[in-house]
Amino acid sequence: MTPPSTLFTAPPGWHWLIACYFFVGGLAGGCYFLAALIDFVGEPEDRVLARLGYYVALPAIVLGGLLLVVDLQRPERFWHMLLQSQTWRPMLKSWSPMSVGSWALPAFGFFALLGFVAALAEGGALCRPALIALRPPHPLGCVVAVVGGLLGFYVSGYTGVLLAVTNRPIWSDTPLLGPLFVVSAASVSAALLVLLAGRSEAPPPGVAALERFDGWVVALELLLLIALAGSLGGLLRFWVDRWGLALLGVVILGMLLPLALRRRPARGRGATVAPVLVLVAGFLLRVVIVFSSERL
Repeated sequence: MTPPSTLFTAPPGWHWLIACYFFVGGLAGGCYFLAALIDFVGEPEDRVLARLGYYVALPAIVLGGLLLVVDLQRPERFWHMLLQSQTWRPMLKSWSPMSVGSWALPAFGFFALLGFVAALAEGGALCRPALIALRPPHPLGCVVAVVGGLLGFYVSGYTGVLLAVTNRPIWSDTPLLGPLFVVSAASVSAALLVLLAGRSEAPPPGVAALERFDGWVVALELLLLIALAGSLGGLLRFWVDRWGLALLGVVILGMLLPLALRRRPARGRGATVAPVLVLVAGFLLRVVIVFSSERL
């Protein structure tokens, strides 16, 4: 039984570009947040792991912004989300997640750029030693990391809130999309950092802690997904189709199997299986959420 069309607005027309943005935007915010966290609480040997997070955050948020612009019917008018077309004054609607998110993206992009160049300078790829001050423990670096980390946290989860405030079935019928997107962003970001760090001959000691962290986050993500399914009530039947099968794959291959694999130590190629599964499942989760409502 299809819900009466009078109860819902027309689908916004979000397809693959938006699903990809949800994924890379979550990676950008999550990787920066984890990099800043490692800078504050990690061992000195783990700074190389934090650098990986900064290296990922900037290109990921740039790619995410490009995906959003290309998805517009009139891409050349993307700046209308930031400025009034007649007065050229900044336009920020504090009650609108889309408006606040439009400002959060370039703001986060600026801090991602600072973290990126500081990581390059510390790694020796940029001959500007003074730029290292943009990373903790320097006071200026602490400010940059805290503000950038908070913006990254927002960017990783505001898309779920944006979906929840629409008048679309499934999206508007649960308050858990925002928390689910935040937790999923943390999971895929930790998995990517583990995957990248594992390619080195001598992985930093923080990789093991990051793997344990990812295991806990994946477990929390599974609980949130179960709670989200329960909160949908009768609408859950709309997931009992091809998207329901995809969601089942997310749970089995992207959550349960990685949790099982991490209970036993693995080396070489075996150590890459769990993070790869988490990354694939994180992308597929966003595809399921976007398309399962779009088709109604």
